[in-house]
Amino acid sequence: MRVEVLSGVERRRQWSDDEKARIVEETLVPGARVAEVARRNAVSASLVFGWRRLARAGLLGRGVPALVPVEIVAPVPALPTPTPSSVSRPRRSAGLIEIELSQGRRLRVGPDVDGDALRRVLDALDRR
Repeated sequence: MRVEVLSGVERRRQWSDDEKARIVEETLVPGARVAEVARRNAVSASLVFGWRRLARAGLLGRGVPALVPVEIVAPVPALPTPTPSSVSRPRRSAGLIEIELSQGRRLRVGPDVDGDALRRVLDALDRR
């Protein structure tokens, strides 16, 4: 049996804002798990979750980038000017999916959406 005697004042580790932001950024990588990132950085997972909450509120030092990668695609051709007969009854696009998000926001997705891209967007929104 081993006994370790600690003498003196116990000090808590101080994390700089840059270290906190770096660790939080590691958790935002697709597929990253907070517990694994915390373990790798020798910090409690609950502390990392707290830093993530502060970062979302903009209260963690330099903050965490709120930008995500995007891909610019060819513009959608303009719709023809509606005629009086087409204005009288609303039309729904076939295959259009509408996802209702928090705070009254909506995400509309057409039938040609890339499923993997949509999954990444929804995962990113879920982490917010």
